[in-house]
Amino acid sequence: MSNWMQLSPTEARRLPLGLACGVTDAGTVRSANQDNFLIAPDLGLLAVADGMGGHDAGDIASADALTLLYSFIQAARADQADSEAKAPPDRDATVPAFRASAFNPALTDPDATWTDATMKAMITLHDAVEYANDRVYQNNLVRGMEEGSGMGTTLTGLWQVAPDGPVFVFHIGDSRLYCWRQGRLQQITRDQTLYQQALESGAFTHLPARNLLLQALGPGPDIKPDLLTQVVVPGDVYLLCSDGLYGESSDAAIGAIMAGASAATLPACCAQLIDLAKRDGSRDNITAVLLMCDGSP
Repeated sequence: MSNWMQLSPTEARRLPLGLACGVTDAGTVRSANQDNFLIAPDLGLLAVADGMGGHDAGDIASADALTLLYSFIQAARADQADSEAKAPPDRDATVPAFRASAFNPALTDPDATWTDATMKAMITLHDAVEYANDRVYQNNLVRGMEEGSGMGTTLTGLWQVAPDGPVFVFHIGDSRLYCWRQGRLQQITRDQTLYQQALESGAFTHLPARNLLLQALGPGPDIKPDLLTQVVVPGDVYLLCSDGLYGESSDAAIGAIMAGASAATLPACCAQLIDLAKRDGSRDNITAVLLMCDGSP
């Protein structure tokens, strides 16, 4: 029997970036919910995780990935604060954009100049994701699961290092981040699936199933998350969601609901997104987390 627990409450919560609210639902077909989400105002962190339905204990993997990510970033920030108290860094120092192989250079501005603090934060985020992957993978080994099997999860989210600081996006799998800005919906993340890979190669027939992931957190020892910075504009509305939301619903329908987001309607908009997916025939767990950046009505 599953011991699934929702990590964050279904209520609007204030972050430095703006107001956030999330809802997760088992959906109309599955008896268990393997999705989960995290809204952590103390860290400026939002994330969605979709436990792998075909693998054992997906609900544990999604919850563990989120809590491990949170604990790593929390500890790293505490260590940084302690170090700065002893020896404040030169905040005017700049370095070229980080281009280590762990990062996807296509998702960063190659001409950007980042402050030392920004680069350190990006490395911290990368290490946090790797830490979560290693812990879930080691748990799989302890349970006798071979590499490539066992529990796994997607992981997609936003992290603002400090108020008025840069906003980072991290992404593994096929959960998504959307942005509604000035009447236009944009998908920020790229699905890490064989289906998406086939589309990008020019294939239009005999496509693989849409839920076959190229990578997920947990089943293997190595992982390469997509990491990028996101320019946030007051009035933006962001949606983090599992594939149970967008799989059967159109971008137009999703965007129409996001367009109605306000401080008063944010929880209702989350509920409307869940209802939309159900009406459109979603057969999966469904999770929607909305962030309304300051400046929205």
